Amino acid sequence: MRTERKADIVLISCVKSKQTASCPAGEMYTSTLFKKMMVYAQRLAPRKIFILSAKYGLLDPKTVISPYEQTLNKMKSRERAIWSQEVLNKLRTESDLNKDQFVFLAGVRYREGIVPFIQFHSIPMKNMPFGKQLQWLEDQIK
Repeated sequence: MRTERKADIVLISCVKSKQTASCPAGEMYTSTLFKKMMVYAQRLAPRKIFILSAKYGLLDPKTVISPYEQTLNKMKSRERAIWSQEVLNKLRTESDLNKDQFVFLAGVRYREGIVPFIQFHSIPMKNMPFGKQLQWLEDQIK
């Protein structure tokens, strides 16, 4: 069993609920789940937090983006594989995939093509239904 290491990088998936005008990515997503994931990520005090966006790929929360309607859940597996490779290419410039500890706050489609290439990672809400995720996050950020 691996010892828990401090998070270096936290990856949060985008959500459907968004602002109606351009703004920083960290403020674009308006759902309760996203907001709680962001608070939890910040509490981990990682070196970096990124948002996994179906449209924009790997996003710094400060990057200004426009609203969009796109999800990996509706993409074909080939499109998701291309998206994953683009995200991994950007991650390689921002981190060390073999040494950094990654925390995924993202659904299966957003992590399936990335996790196999990352040596150290955790998925704290893996297999939790939506309601359990919200409760778990609430418990963590109290």
